[in-house]
Amino acid sequence: MAEMPLSELKLTFVDSISQLEEHQFNQLIKTDYPFIQYDFLDALENSNCVSVSTGWQPKHLAAYVKDRLIGFVPLYLKTHSYGEYVFDFQWANAYQQSGLSYYPKLLTAIPFTPCTGPRLIVAEEYGDQLSHMMMLAILDELERLQVSSYHLLFPSASDNTFDEPKTKLLERIGTQYHWYNQSYANFDEFLNRCKMKQRKNIKRERKAIFESNIELRIIEGDEITQELWSAFFYFYRLTYAKRSGNAGYLSQSFFTELGKTMPQNLMMAVANVSDQIVAASLFFKDSDTLYGRYWGTSVEIEYLHFELCYYQGIEYCINNSLKHFDAGAQGEHKIQRGFEPIETYSYHWIKDVRFRDAIQHFLAEESLIVKKNAQYLSKKLPYKLT
Repeated sequence: MAEMPLSELKLTFVDSISQLEEHQFNQLIKTDYPFIQYDFLDALENSNCVSVSTGWQPKHLAAYVKDRLIGFVPLYLKTHSYGEYVFDFQWANAYQQSGLSYYPKLLTAIPFTPCTGPRLIVAEEYGDQLSHMMMLAILDELERLQVSSYHLLFPSASDNTFDEPKTKLLERIGTQYHWYNQSYANFDEFLNRCKMKQRKNIKRERKAIFESNIELRIIEGDEITQELWSAFFYFYRLTYAKRSGNAGYLSQSFFTELGKTMPQNLMMAVANVSDQIVAASLFFKDSDTLYGRYWGTSVEIEYLHFELCYYQGIEYCINNSLKHFDAGAQGEHKIQRGFEPIETYSYHWIKDVRFRDAIQHFLAEESLIVKKNAQYLSKKLPYKLT
């Protein structure tokens, strides 16, 4: 398809997703990927999880031809690097040691969500031409605001089409662990693909949960009650407090708003003991992928995390013919449970040429290590050779 001319293009930065007309936005977004939906981004802002006070100041880029929305980029002015899952604290420290300011910086990402997906949204008929012009606008805004850098996190492969010298971004490679459905008829068929040792280990872990008299339930969409949301949020905060000493990035109002506005994208795995909810894991979903996002518990039960966060997700994918399970960032322990190491990507524009060259050198060395480690881990997969 030939690209349409952009002679009447208007590019504008907005301080809130609510400044965009919801119907137009939904017409532009040609995907059911949950984290780029209007309702998801709006819930983050309405709940003040994303705001100036939290260091996530919205500064989204919108593109219009006449009055039609034809492009969108989620964009935030950040005063720290928390909640991103691509770690650049060393870069910030190097700036500070040199007497320079790394923050604020501009960031294209889904807040608190290390899930690969579309980040630069353009109407199909405008294609790469519009993507390029939006990137130039972001870099111009970086100069106008006098910020150090721009970062594009976890984009789809099609989102990085910037090869010209002015817009070429530094590539960074990371690793996550994802599960892929090989058209399994049931969980046992998945187990039968595993080697004996790993198969016995998974069966042992699941049996321990069964013998602990734990009742497991899958609850979807509108069936997730306010009682469940309250219990889940309590577990979520408790887990963050134990792990990092804070209450987590997200508020109860964020979760309950999502329960009202996008229930079709939500699933919860819940554990009960004697009719008392003791743990829950929250998943998002679209037409082919399940995303494991948050979990928490009020009890210490061995293997309960694996059951609620991994095995219930795998079983759900099999039962609902979902092709792919993204169980979240990090965790080499996922390998022996059937999750494969995959590469993730982020892209970076560093204004200061000296730091840009140093970071480019660092990323080249880091990429070799990441790729080598992924190759090593791939040999640890539990599956039988075919």
